Amino acid sequence: MKAIIMAGGKGLRLRPLTDNIPKPMVKIIDKPVLQHIIELCRAHNITDIGITLGYKSDCITDYFGNGDWLGVKITYFFEDQPLGTAGGVKNAKDFVSDDFIVLSGDAYTTIDLSKAIDFHFAKNSSFTLIATPHKNPEGLGILETDHDGKITAFIEKPENPRPSLINCGIYIMKKAILDMIPEGPYDFGKQLIPRLVGKAYAFVTYDYWSDIGTLPSYYYTNYLISLGSGAAAGIL
Repeated sequence: MKAIIMAGGKGLRLRPLTDNIPKPMVKIIDKPVLQHIIELCRAHNITDIGITLGYKSDCITDYFGNGDWLGVKITYFFEDQPLGTAGGVKNAKDFVSDDFIVLSGDAYTTIDLSKAIDFHFAKNSSFTLIATPHKNPEGLGILETDHDGKITAFIEKPENPRPSLINCGIYIMKKAILDMIPEGPYDFGKQLIPRLVGKAYAFVTYDYWSDIGTLPSYYYTNYLISLGSGAAAGIL
């Protein structure tokens, strides 16, 4: 299975850390968060990786090169204009041929990708979202599922949300799903996933996941990992 990692984020809420680098290049302990995600893919035998690029893309290409030194093969996809999460993946459509996995390159996680992929195939799913429970899902997409794991409701970043399952920004999908994404800017959470309610599945995980979207969450994630807390120690 191939992977596409979305790495075009600016990380405006992480300034000043992202004044000179894109969000995927901020460090978790001793290496960029994007490197942690690439190494997670490799640990699950996913070594053919496409990376979508936008803001300060040279920081990423100069650091990772073709991926040989990490034991993977990297192909880059550049955006002439911001295409959003789904639009950026659509831009890489020629890279994939069948089922593939999409990951956010600017969130830290130790999720068991192999279990999620097995779930995807067991359900014969066209689109599987990885979800996790969250006590304070402000600024995140939230969802509900039925007993079989099928998504029955999805709201992107609601106001005053209650504790819910949240969208981790990791998706396993068939290439045919890309036909639902128009050319140009398009977003998974705001536009595509709401169209898939009642059809797509959610794999629920309790492994470690952190958006590192704000300075407090970024520093807290580094603190937890430095302590070796819980599953966060899994790929260090």
